[in-house]
Formats: sequence, C-alpha cells, structure tokens
Amino acid sequence: MYKLLVVDDEPKIREVIKEYGEFNGYEVSEASDGMSAVGLCKLNDYDLIILDIMMPKLDGFSTCKEIKKIKDIPIIMLSARGEEYDKLFGFELGIDDYIVKPFSPKELMARVNVVLARRSSGVQSKTDVMNFNGLEINIAARTVSVDGERIELTPKEYDLLFYLIENRNIALSRDKLLSDIWGYDFFGDDRTIDTHIKNLRNALGPYRDYIVTLRGVGYKFEFDE
Repeated sequence: MYKLLVVDDEPKIREVIKEYGEFNGYEVSEASDGMSAVGLCKLNDYDLIILDIMMPKLDGFSTCKEIKKIKDIPIIMLSARGEEYDKLFGFELGIDDYIVKPFSPKELMARVNVVLARRSSGVQSKTDVMNFNGLEINIAARTVSVDGERIELTPKEYDLLFYLIENRNIALSRDKLLSDIWGYDFFGDDRTIDTHIKNLRNALGPYRDYIVTLRGVGYKFEFDE
C-alpha cells in the first residue's frame, strides 16, 4: 500500500484529501505545517507528498528543499497562487506536479496515480553505468559524475537527463519531453523544459554540448558511439 503525506495548514483540505486518498487505497498521514512534515520524513518513509505552499513556520518551497536533502520523495505542490513563476520555481526544486486551489479531489488523485506509476516504472535504463567520455551516468544509483566529480541535480533534472540519454541521437520535442517526463501537459510550456535544460547544461560543464538544441523542435542528447 502506497503511503501519502498531506501537508496543509487547513484541516478541511487535509480531511478531504485523506478521504479521497483512503478511498483510492492509499495510507494517508497528515502534517499541519512544514516543520512537522520535515520531522515526519526523517522518521518515516512516504511514497508521495502533497504539499501546500502557504503555511506557517516553514513555507512549502522551503519545506520541499529540506525534504529533498533527506529523501527523494515525489512531491505534488498545492497553491492558491497560479503564477507561472511559482510553478517554474517549484519545478526547479524538483517537484513532480503543481495544482492550483481550488482543485478537484478526483483530479488530484488522478495526478497522484500518474506520479506514482511513473516513479514505479521509471525512466531508467537497465544498464547501470554509462560513460560518455568524462561524463558518467549511474542510472540505478541516480548519480552523475563529471570528470570524476559527483554533481548534484534535482530529481526532475535527473529524470530529464536520463530520458535524453536513453533516447540519445533522437530528436525529442518539448511536448514529448513534458508528456513523458512530467506525465501531463496541463499547464507546462516551453519554458519549463528550457529552464531545466539550461540548469543541466550548467551542471554538465565541459559536456554541456552533448545536449543539442534543435531549433523549432526541441532537444536531443548527441553522442557518436
């Protein structure tokens, strides 16, 4: 049974999400603020976190950062604010989805199902370690090294890089990247992908040119084997 953690300072919202979550066969725990959520994540393992942004003590963005330091847990963020900046910032932190309040509990559960299914199947290759000159990718361990030095990526940046590598030398449109990695294209746009590609290139340093921009199309990981 999948375990969910619902983090929101509004009891009624936690109650509704818990009711729908349990109806869908999930075990649901609750936290009323970010600090409590971080503490629970230190003590317990969760398969997914539903996290509000506007909370006392520790806001959702800060809570996300702290949780990602401890464990790589999928996060769906809730917010009454629908500004694009907030969404993009959330994705840069490694969240898996962003839903604007008020929301449909049925839609939320559908998105929970998508994220869990995607994490279960993964975008990883069965090959554990791949080397591209000085760029080493360990799919199973979810690690990336540049000239022997480990680099840190957000979970979404890992997923994007692994997907590009698994489909290396193949042109991938932005829409396909959004659909296959984020699992939906409800509000995603070109800038969501472009921001992650920019961050990836910066992290890869001397190997940034392996990620090729295809003007008017999207991107590909280009490497002659």
